[in-house]
Amino acid sequence: MTTAIYWFRNDLRLEDNPSFLQACKSADHLLPVYIHQTNLEQDTAWGFPRMGEHRRVFLDQTLQELRGQLRELGSDLYEVAGDVLHVFEKLKSQIQADLIYCEQIQAPEELEQVALLSAAGFKIHSRWQSSMLDAHSLPFALEEMPDIFTQFRQQVEKRGLRFSVPVDSPKSIPSLPAIEIPSIKAFNSNISSSIGNFFGGEQSAHMHIRQYFERGLPDTYKQTRNELIGMDYSSKFSPWLAQGCCSAGCIAKQLADYEFCYGANDGTYWLWFELLWRDYFRFLHFKYGKRLYNSKGLSRVSSNQFDGENFYQWSSGATGESLIDAGMRELKKTGYLSNRMRQIVASYWIYDMKGDWQAGSAWFEYQLIDYDVYSNQGNWLYIAGKGTDPRGGRPFNVAKQTQDYDRDGIYRQMWLT
Repeated sequence: MTTAIYWFRNDLRLEDNPSFLQACKSADHLLPVYIHQTNLEQDTAWGFPRMGEHRRVFLDQTLQELRGQLRELGSDLYEVAGDVLHVFEKLKSQIQADLIYCEQIQAPEELEQVALLSAAGFKIHSRWQSSMLDAHSLPFALEEMPDIFTQFRQQVEKRGLRFSVPVDSPKSIPSLPAIEIPSIKAFNSNISSSIGNFFGGEQSAHMHIRQYFERGLPDTYKQTRNELIGMDYSSKFSPWLAQGCCSAGCIAKQLADYEFCYGANDGTYWLWFELLWRDYFRFLHFKYGKRLYNSKGLSRVSSNQFDGENFYQWSSGATGESLIDAGMRELKKTGYLSNRMRQIVASYWIYDMKGDWQAGSAWFEYQLIDYDVYSNQGNWLYIAGKGTDPRGGRPFNVAKQTQDYDRDGIYRQMWLT
């Protein structure tokens, strides 16, 4: 009789979760586990932790729903806080299980966790499953992928690749081993109402995606995606994608079905195009790994020096530049910021305030409800000119951005008054 552990990481769903499906087919007894990692509570070098309350609330909602789904199939979720290695060593002694299934995360810290588990004698079956495209279908080895996104996209399109076919949810889950499931109380938050537009969980993800397509919003995506106010100017898929409440493949399949019914257009293409950007930042980790996390990135120049006073002004929305201050206050209040504003405030921090890009990246990790290790790192490297972009940086003219995107001042008035 095989007893195994399924370690939920950033794949908090049952549909289109090939690794979980494999675990269900292979084990006689299966313990689904989620670990609240205590290192995310500790302060970074810049004086704040890595996970803020907005993301914590969304995560808790997601885990509550996942637990309910597992229970409906006769299983449950072993939810615990602690260090990854210590948690699994304790479980190994309790249920005599050294076999762990999980999704593969190609970021340095997450790879190190798996390496430590392997060194401790655990058998790890990890599977790459967070991209829209099947990594094995690409027309190049990931270690030799094109640096430039346009070249990456052109080769993908020439091959006719669109998405990997999603897999169904498991029909049944192996029984639990003999172990007491901890009782985890939901996190209490006095700002939970601030994230009312983003309720965590797989069902909530599918509800949002379904209404987005039913209302024909993909058709206008390209024209509206850079707007600053509202729920409909962009897809808002990112919070659910970041926690793995839904997969990029499922979204891309629904997009393809939508195009089949109503026809393709610039908006539907651009939505797929942005999902491809997400894949690109993921696949770059196979090529460059830890280099993406150095101060120099892929460049030869280190980051700017960190200035605590300047950082406080930027992070609290007290720079005196009204568009920047509005954006940073929205981020702090809601845990969300439009993609356009993310680029503007990042550029201002790096180029106008001569700030350390890594401190800015860490602040986004702390604040964002849709924090994703690949996209966050990739976008900050892109703006700072320390990634693969041949232009060597993307400074934004704040006056022009204000004129282009908040000419009437409504956005600034919303967050500054």
